[in-house]
Amino acid sequence: MPLLVQDIINSIQNEHIELPGGHIDGPAKQSTVRTLGEARSLAEFENIRLNSRGGQPNYAPFYLKQVADIEDGLADAQRISRANGQFALGLGILKQRGSNAVEVSKQVRDRISSLQKSLPEGIHLDIRIDTTTFIADAVHELLVTIIFSVLLTSFVCWLFLGSWSATLNVLLSIPTSVIGTFIVLKFLNFTLNTFTLMALSLAIGIVVDDAIMVLENIIRHKQQGKNRYQGALGGASEISFAAMAATFAIVALFLPVAFMSGFIGKFFFQFAITMTVAVLLSLFEALTLTPMRCSQFLQAKEHESHLGRFFDWGFEGLKKLYAGLLKKALNHRMSVIVISLIFFAISLMSVKYLRSEMVPAQDQGMFSMRVNSPAGSSLTYTDEKVKAIEAFLSEQSEIDGYFANVGGYGGGDPTVGNIFVSMKPKGQRGINKRTKKELTQQEFMNKARGQLKKQIKGCKISLQDPSMRSFSSGMSFPVEFTVRGPDWDILGKASLSLFNALEKNQSLTDLGTDYKLGMTEIDIVPDRVQASLRGVSLASIGQSIQAMIGGIKVARYESKGHRYDIIVKLPDKDRDGENIILGLNVRNNRGELIPLSQVVKVVSRPALQSITRKDRERAITIYANVKTGASQAQVISQVEATAKKILPEGYRIVLSGNAQASRESLQSLMGVLVLGILVAYMILASQFNSYSHPLSVLMALPFSVSGALLALLLFNQSMNIYSMIGLILLMGLVKKNSILLVDFTNQMRSQGKNIKDALQEACPIRLRPILMTTLATIAGAIPSALAFGPGAETRIPMAIAVIGGLVVSTLLTIFVVPCFYSLIAREKRVSEEMNISILQAEGSSLNFIPE
Repeated sequence: MPLLVQDIINSIQNEHIELPGGHIDGPAKQSTVRTLGEARSLAEFENIRLNSRGGQPNYAPFYLKQVADIEDGLADAQRISRANGQFALGLGILKQRGSNAVEVSKQVRDRISSLQKSLPEGIHLDIRIDTTTFIADAVHELLVTIIFSVLLTSFVCWLFLGSWSATLNVLLSIPTSVIGTFIVLKFLNFTLNTFTLMALSLAIGIVVDDAIMVLENIIRHKQQGKNRYQGALGGASEISFAAMAATFAIVALFLPVAFMSGFIGKFFFQFAITMTVAVLLSLFEALTLTPMRCSQFLQAKEHESHLGRFFDWGFEGLKKLYAGLLKKALNHRMSVIVISLIFFAISLMSVKYLRSEMVPAQDQGMFSMRVNSPAGSSLTYTDEKVKAIEAFLSEQSEIDGYFANVGGYGGGDPTVGNIFVSMKPKGQRGINKRTKKELTQQEFMNKARGQLKKQIKGCKISLQDPSMRSFSSGMSFPVEFTVRGPDWDILGKASLSLFNALEKNQSLTDLGTDYKLGMTEIDIVPDRVQASLRGVSLASIGQSIQAMIGGIKVARYESKGHRYDIIVKLPDKDRDGENIILGLNVRNNRGELIPLSQVVKVVSRPALQSITRKDRERAITIYANVKTGASQAQVISQVEATAKKILPEGYRIVLSGNAQASRESLQSLMGVLVLGILVAYMILASQFNSYSHPLSVLMALPFSVSGALLALLLFNQSMNIYSMIGLILLMGLVKKNSILLVDFTNQMRSQGKNIKDALQEACPIRLRPILMTTLATIAGAIPSALAFGPGAETRIPMAIAVIGGLVVSTLLTIFVVPCFYSLIAREKRVSEEMNISILQAEGSSLNFIPE
């Protein structure tokens, strides 16, 4: 009787077995009983006797080694990993929540150094990708930026104040605010990360503003003949209201940022809290310690250097010029306001020319590549494509190393490959022939994308920038969405139609989808009638195919303290086609061998690898990168418009991952901006005890937006979450100038001066502190705007928005705010006079009423 695979399986399971036999109780002890039936070596396993065939005894000696090749080998490869072309095992290390990533990296490196000594020869531990290197470099760059901000701010203060005594008095507010902020951050368990340090670098030019306002006013009082004590007391008292109003206006804008939800809220919570604490501490320092120091140590005198005297001469000329222009502006108030508003409206048109994205691409010196071979491709096929990419990378002088993984994380998807690439540090890369500058990460990625597309066919290669991974879930592509609908077949066809349409979009690249139709599935379809006639059960058909094709685990084998699976299957060379299935035999209930070809049909068809659902809906994901220079927001709008045209009724796209986070974050920041302005208005209204004066203060806001937009456009920056934060910061800063003008004008009017005279006297006097605070803030932001080190791409748009907005808003504010103040104050006065006239008229008429 012929031998079948089921006979081999039964023999192994019957002859290679170890069972417990219970225990025997003796008078003084108890013993366990165990049947030792397992083979202890490969030789024993080869000599397992096959005692039956089809349930019938086999009397002739027949051993396993006579019918099978027995080897102590490895399981089928599910995944392949290489580091710089050599086979490797990858290990990813994640820090625990709340721990210091840079410190964890240092400890891991120290541990690797000690472990390397105990490893066998030829095995090396090596770090291929370390994201904390960029973090440490970015933090160091921010610290350098803070130092330069302090130096530039010091220079600006010295130019205006004329003495190092006064300058030092102002600069002492920096350590007071910064050290105090560190204490609060420690209490709140914050870390010194990119966002807290970014807030501090921008705060350097802001925390001196309050001290500048107080000190400048104290010096002005001292120049009127008062001694140091009287000047400090009078100057600080006079300016205290404006300083508090200006600081609370900034806090009003940043507190809503701290309560933002979602990914962006978590990231900017620490930024907002750091900035809020710093400006509140600067206010406290300016109203307490600054007057105290001035009353004891202030030595205000004229500039002694040629540069200082030249600056004083220039400023006096500027002050006279401003007074003359202000007088003309007040005589043409409506014209000034209308022209300014027209400028604001025109500047808003620049929005459509601005790129909009969630975060700017950063040169972190690393990127990843995703390789997708056609559905149904083998692991070997995908590995060959990945090897070709590795060969390309090894030839590039800009590449420091790479780690390649084929088969997906955990195995199971032979069509997927991932490559993590680390580039050489800046200063060691090649030159871009077009720009004549050193090649950036983005430029290299574009170069690699184009060359790989030409050189390697038969797979899709996507390159990913790691800049976006921390800000969203999903695949971290800038364009990512799911196509959803009720019917899977229609959904698949509709998504393919949309995918083909998006391939024509010139702003998209690396287009991909998780919908993989095309993997061949071989279906074994039993002929129930023929199987019944021949006495063949469906269970025997399925078990035979499973054992011969897929392999079946029949037992476990122990060697050197470890247990390994015993798998029975056909050799790989005999499993190379579907015809092998029809050549198999199966035993019927009478012990006869029946060819499978008589009881089954073999059908090959394309099949899906998986069916995915999102939010309980069937969904297909489509993702893509945005080409350099294109706007993420505009591309997403184009995708939505295309989907609306192509998808049938009842089917739609839902943004996900980075695309969803980008839209939600920008909308959330806009909401925060509006809420902050409303809160600022309420705070100013309560402080001024007026509904109209806050409107004069807020007139500076539109022009700050104009300046920020034009600056971003001029320097080719995008509208992103960093530039939006800069815009929010700007809204708080520009109100300081308006508050200085409005508050001092009110003081002049309280002394009996009319509106026009009060404005013409107050505004030129306040020109010096306005320019001082503005230029100090700009000086503090200049190092960030000129940054070129790690993380510079995130600091530049924020700083440029602040600088551009301050320049434009200051130039317009010193004219528009007085004109608007004059207009609404005049209207208010006319209204009050009319009310008085009415009351007087009513009172006089009552005199004629008879008693």
